[in-house]
Amino acid sequence: MAANRGPVSFRRDDDGTLSVSRGGGGLVSGLFSVASQQDLLWVCAALSDADRAAARAAPGGMLSLDGSPDGGLGGSAVKMLDIPAATFNRAYNTVANSVLWFVHHMLYDTPNQPQFGMAFRRDWEAYREYNMAFAQALASGPDTSGSARAVVQDYHLALAPRMLAELRPGLPIAHFSHTPWAPVDYFRLLPDQVAAEVLDGILGADHAGFLSPRWADAFVDCCEHVLGAEVDAGRRQVSYRGHVTSVGVHSLGVDAPELVSRGAEDDVETRVTALRELIGERKLIVRVDRTELSKNIVRGLAAYRELLIAHPEWQGNVMMLALAYPSRHDLVEYREYAASVQRLASTINDEFGRPGWDPILLSDHDDYPRSLAGYRLADVLLVNPIRDGMNLVAKEGPILSDRSSALVLSREAGAADELGEDALLVNPFDVSATAAALHHGLMMGDEERIRRCRSLAAAGGAVPPAAWLASQLAALDGVAPAAA
Repeated sequence: MAANRGPVSFRRDDDGTLSVSRGGGGLVSGLFSVASQQDLLWVCAALSDADRAAARAAPGGMLSLDGSPDGGLGGSAVKMLDIPAATFNRAYNTVANSVLWFVHHMLYDTPNQPQFGMAFRRDWEAYREYNMAFAQALASGPDTSGSARAVVQDYHLALAPRMLAELRPGLPIAHFSHTPWAPVDYFRLLPDQVAAEVLDGILGADHAGFLSPRWADAFVDCCEHVLGAEVDAGRRQVSYRGHVTSVGVHSLGVDAPELVSRGAEDDVETRVTALRELIGERKLIVRVDRTELSKNIVRGLAAYRELLIAHPEWQGNVMMLALAYPSRHDLVEYREYAASVQRLASTINDEFGRPGWDPILLSDHDDYPRSLAGYRLADVLLVNPIRDGMNLVAKEGPILSDRSSALVLSREAGAADELGEDALLVNPFDVSATAAALHHGLMMGDEERIRRCRSLAAAGGAVPPAAWLASQLAALDGVAPAAA
């Protein structure tokens, strides 16, 4: 398996020694339990100077799943790639996160951005080099049983499947996109050659997976109208360069028993107690996000403000816990967005706050146990992204809820496909409608609240990560290996 992030992350302590912890991000959390159950080589990039030092100290960059430098061929292991820092920055920050992410989430201020000039062409070459490093690592992976398969993760590695197919003919390859896929007209913002290269790269795989039918169909449309590939839209198959790629939808859910167990641990209970004392008898609205442009935090706060204006009876009787964790602060757009979230939260507290009541509790400190405590105590969970591949927060919250929380959910989240019947769906750009949905959620009767939350929890845990990966491998086994 190839993914930009690995299951371990290193930092250098004050005394110069390296210490290790679990890698961050939802992808890592979802795949870690799978990795521990499979005979799997996890190829990832060194993300920091400490990671690079650990990779250099381990023979061939091979580590065990716990980060010790003894990853071998027996059982699962990690291969951490020491990609030059400048190459990684251009590929990861400048191309993957500042271009491909923006396209797929439709985030550009198009009168001003994007502009693809000479600097972008240099950055695109770094993206190629980064993808080739992963392809070469996968191609050199062992196949002791003759049944090796490669599963490549996400938009960071869109070119790797084609490169891998050419390096190791006959190896079955799958690619999975954890983001939305842009519609044809928006995808064409990319330079023509780059748009074609991204599509051709994924079509080097035998199977391309997506979280939602909308994203899968958009990919097929792009293959037809941008590449001129032959497509069978009904069967979701794309024929290009003499090779057929199947396209599938593979929903990703939560390992519910593991989440419930984690949500009952002492560090979570401590935070539950503290939050209960803080909110008292008030109702609680909770949101848990990375401070990411697509998460729509500012409009969510604006909707909460409008709730307090339209329904003044909630003033003093409701609180919002907004856990907005840092994301990509090395990019100026993200730093500015985080600052705008802070400003609006402060404005709302200044406007409506009174002694003993702050309308918003905003935290930008990454605290996973506090997130779980928030899920447990929420009366309403607000998940209102502009666009999201899935959004596991919408699935985690109902599973842990002690109060049978209502879910206010953007219709543009991939999770809306599965949760829409029992959630309160909103247009993420409609602040007034979101405020009305928050009021609806707060006023919802106990019987309806319990029924909806039980259904949401069942749906959220229906496809845990192991089943998600198994469905992709089953689809991969049903098609011919990739041709060179």
